[in-house]
Parts: sequence; C-alpha cells; structure tokens
Amino acid sequence: MPAMPTSVTIRDPLWNTIRLESVAMRVVDSPAFQRLRHIKQLGLAHLVYPGATHTRFDHALGVYHLAGRALEGMGRRGVLERVPAADRTLIPLAALLHDIGHYPFSHALEELERDRIAGHHEALVGRFLAEAEVSAALQDVAPDAGPRIEALIRGTSPSPLQGLVSGSLDLDKIEYLKRDARFCGVPYGEVDVDRLLQTLTLAAPPDGGHLEVAVHEKGVAALESLLFAKYQMFRNVYWHHAVRAATVLYKRIVDTALTNGLIAADELVGKTDEGLLYLLQQRCSTVDVPASEHVTRWLADLAARRLPKRVAEARAADVGGGGDWLEPDSRRKRAVEDRLAAELGLRPGDAFLDFPEKSAMFGLNLLVQRTGGEVLRIGPAGQSGLIGLPRVADELYRTARVLRLFALGGRPSVSSERLASLASLDAADVDAALASGRPLLGS
Repeated sequence: MPAMPTSVTIRDPLWNTIRLESVAMRVVDSPAFQRLRHIKQLGLAHLVYPGATHTRFDHALGVYHLAGRALEGMGRRGVLERVPAADRTLIPLAALLHDIGHYPFSHALEELERDRIAGHHEALVGRFLAEAEVSAALQDVAPDAGPRIEALIRGTSPSPLQGLVSGSLDLDKIEYLKRDARFCGVPYGEVDVDRLLQTLTLAAPPDGGHLEVAVHEKGVAALESLLFAKYQMFRNVYWHHAVRAATVLYKRIVDTALTNGLIAADELVGKTDEGLLYLLQQRCSTVDVPASEHVTRWLADLAARRLPKRVAEARAADVGGGGDWLEPDSRRKRAVEDRLAAELGLRPGDAFLDFPEKSAMFGLNLLVQRTGGEVLRIGPAGQSGLIGLPRVADELYRTARVLRLFALGGRPSVSSERLASLASLDAADVDAALASGRPLLGS
C-alpha cells in the first residue's frame, strides 16, 4: 500500500500555489470543511458581480497559505524565538478553520437579532471542531488542539500570535480583500501584502503586558493600503446598493421563515447556500402557514433576480446620532417596514430598510514598533497613531455607510430628507409613532 503523502500542492488563481501539510489535508478532506465549497464568500454579490462565485473554501486555503508565509518570515527574522512551538503549529490550522462555522451566504444572517440565530459563526466553531474527522486530525497535533484553535478563532487566546488569526491586522482581512477584488473584477482591493508580511513582528504594549502581533513602522504605508482597500471594497462591492437589495430580501425570507416556524434556528447551522434555499422551498410546500405564500414569492424573486429597488437613500452623516434601532433586523424595525409598505401602497412585507453596520471592520487596535524601539498603540485604547489612523478609519466608515429604503413591486417617491428624519428618531419615538398610527414619513 503506497504511503500517504506528507503534503499536497494546490493551484490557486490568487496565490499561485498553496502547499497543504498532512494534518491540514485531513481537515480539508473532512465533510465539515468540504461544506465550505458550497458557501459563497460574498453571499449574494454574484447577482451584481458575476465573477463573485468564489467560496469560503477558496478563502480559507488562502488564509492558511498567508499564515505559513507570515510565520516563515517571522521565524527567519528571529521574531518567534519566545513563542512556544505548539503555538506556531496551531496558527495555520486556526487560519484554515476560521470560517468553518459560517451560515449559508456567509455574513447576511448574522445581521438578524441575536435571539433569532444560534450564534455568530465564530461562536459555532466548537461544533464543527468536534466533528469526528476534524477532531481526529487535530488530536494528532495535541490533545487540546481543538479548544486552543477555537480560542484563537474567537480572539480569546493568550498566544502572542493571536493577532494573526483575529485582530486589526489578521491574515483573514488581507486575504479576503485581495481575493474579493480579483473575482469581482474591480481594482479596489490592492494591499501591499509582501510589505505587510515583511514588517510583522511581536512587541510588548507600551503599558506593559504580554507580547502581541505588531507591525514595524516601515509597514505603516502598507497598513494604510489595507485600510483604504477596505473602504473602497465596502463602498463599491460589499455595500453596493444592489448587493444590499439582494441581502435584505434574503434576510426577510429567513426571518419570516423563523418567525412562522417554517425552520428552526439550529437548522440554519451547517447548511449550504443551495441546501437552505431548497429546504425553505420544501417547507413552504408542506407546512400550512400563511407566511408560506410570502416566502415562496420572495424565493422566486431572489432566484429570478427580481430585487427590491431603491426608493430613497441618505448618508450616515445625514442621520446624525440616530439610527441605532435600524441596525439589527429587530421586531421594531420589521413593524416600521410593514407600516411603510402600507403607506407606500406596497404589498405586506415588500418594504425594506437597510443601514449596514460593520464598525469593527474599520476599527484599529494595533501595536507599531518604531525604528528606535519605541512601541505605540494605534487605536482607541492608546495613542492616535502616526498619522491619526483611527480618526481616518472612523471617517472612512461613516462615508461608506448609507441608509436605504428598498421596495418590491413598485418604486414610490420618497425624499432622502424624509428618510433621514425617520432614521434620526430614537427607539422610544419610533414606538410612539407606531402606536399613534401617524404616518412615519410625514404627510
């Protein structure tokens, strides 16, 4: 019987070749990991950018590859001398497994209220690490490899290398920006990857504490490239109006199915994109509840790319300090949308408010080591940074963020001022307006 190979090489359109070591090969071959082949990296963005059919599987392999490159470079520069060997072994596996808990169509369902779903994808990691094939592969690394990898993915590990897996400069962000831009066919995701990896180091915080992943000040320009690439991708791809239109329709489908008992929250876990849509179609045809008709119609609209149309939009700056009640897909928000559908002459459920929130994606909390040895912290917990990067990041986030009102089956006229005025109300005022029956968009 021929011996099992100790590694395999995979050809990748972004990184050219990715070499998988034996344990990683066993993880990749597991059913839990193979599921990621059927979860699109960018959810429903392929309805706008046809090339965006790449998957969480491709991306996870890329993050594993970058983890290997990062560790190789840091080891060559003597940075890892104070890091236990076990930590260095687990980092690539944590990078490989960081997305294993994702829901169908990636992040969309995590915008629902917390009590509507089983948890954030990172909180679900433990379920998948415990599956037989994955668990057996990790046991051969160390008896506690599973829990330690889960801690790395969830950002709770004491390892000095934690920041490579979860942090402001984690390898996940570098990989997805490059890969997403490539497959969407846009020039916005340019990141100086080589420079960033070359300037990664470990440093102790200026106020004391354990070693953390840091970047040498020679890499600050590359860090800026990462920040601006993220801004461009959110503004032009992730939060493109048609991408968000498809996303709000998908969320409405699942939320309505959950509310009416067509599906249970735990049934969302472990499904593929098409697997979930098929299950919903089957349930609508067999479960006799009034919502089945709405869900069936919306599923057909999504399949045929009959997406909600923009009725009005307002910049985040125009909303002022309000809009907090718009961020999660809450019952209050749903009641407002139902009232707006009635006011605008739409069918029930055919009005959608969207105010995407991802402030953590633009946040910075990172150590920078200066040439003379001084260590600064860029972020809210320390100094503002060499060029005020936290302030820049906050401004980019507010500029990329847009409040939109979408409608299916019509395109009524609503001014951006009326939409911004509604969004500026606090939750108590919204509740009072709903209770009084007065028009939410004014007379």
